Amino acid sequence: MSESDDRQGVVLIAGPTASGKSALAMGLAKALDGVVINADSMQVYSDLAVLTARPSTKDMDAVPHRLYGTIAGGEVCSAGRWRELALAEAGRAIASGKLPILVGGTGLYLRAFEKGLSAVPEIPAAVRAEARDLLAEIGAAALHGRLAEADPVMAARLAPGDGQRVARAWEVVTATGASLAEWQAQEGEAAPYRCIKVCLLPERAALYAACDRRLEAMVDHGALEEVRALLAGNLDPGLPVMKALGVPELAAHLRGESTLADALAQAQQATRRYAKRQVTWLRHQFLGNDPTVITLNAQYSESLQPELFAKIRQMLLTGPG
Repeated sequence: MSESDDRQGVVLIAGPTASGKSALAMGLAKALDGVVINADSMQVYSDLAVLTARPSTKDMDAVPHRLYGTIAGGEVCSAGRWRELALAEAGRAIASGKLPILVGGTGLYLRAFEKGLSAVPEIPAAVRAEARDLLAEIGAAALHGRLAEADPVMAARLAPGDGQRVARAWEVVTATGASLAEWQAQEGEAAPYRCIKVCLLPERAALYAACDRRLEAMVDHGALEEVRALLAGNLDPGLPVMKALGVPELAAHLRGESTLADALAQAQQATRRYAKRQVTWLRHQFLGNDPTVITLNAQYSESLQPELFAKIRQMLLTGPG
């Protein structure tokens, strides 16, 4: 018989974009007196409410929401910074007698909250600047080629076009002589909580259709104006907020480089690809071989609440068994 786990329970809700995570978190917070804590790397920024599908003002008034739109787009919110904020919010929720419910599709954030972050050494500013300059000079694909020679493990994990992550892997192996993969394998201090994990994994066709519909609705409800305002801020194009889903494509349209129909189609394609990557990560990293994860192979709907919420309540009371 396994030892009992008397740590405070928190709920982690994961799933690809457009799977219904926010609605699930809202319903659960109402049912179990919870606080919804954002675990999406784009919803944390203040500049993009529409394109990141941030919960509405009405929803945020109905139940407490934390870490939504709290950081300016001109800043970078690292996983480490977010984890500190999320742990603080979880602690405040528990102190007030409420259930922390973390929700988002950013796998690194969820893993960081639960298991901690690896202690990657601080990379000298000169090395970081050199990596960014090299990226700008030769491009992401060429830098990925160099990374493949110095660190084939990380190169195999990263898409050649993902310049930001390729440059990060390059700077780490350059500065430390060890692969970022090796550093990431050294997990930091885990959260002092018992994490009840819920994962939404809708069928692919339904998920892709939901992604497409949502982007169309975003354009109808102000996405273009949001991107126009973002561009007016003259932010560094390398900032995360400038690479959010839909921003590059709609920005190209606003510059007269494409029609709105083409921009929308390209943004939808990028979103479907992103959702596919999320599903792959969730299957391998969030689910893995953990039989205690509550998995729903469907889009979230209120009809799932009675059985799902009962199971979550039981796990909060007794542990995963």
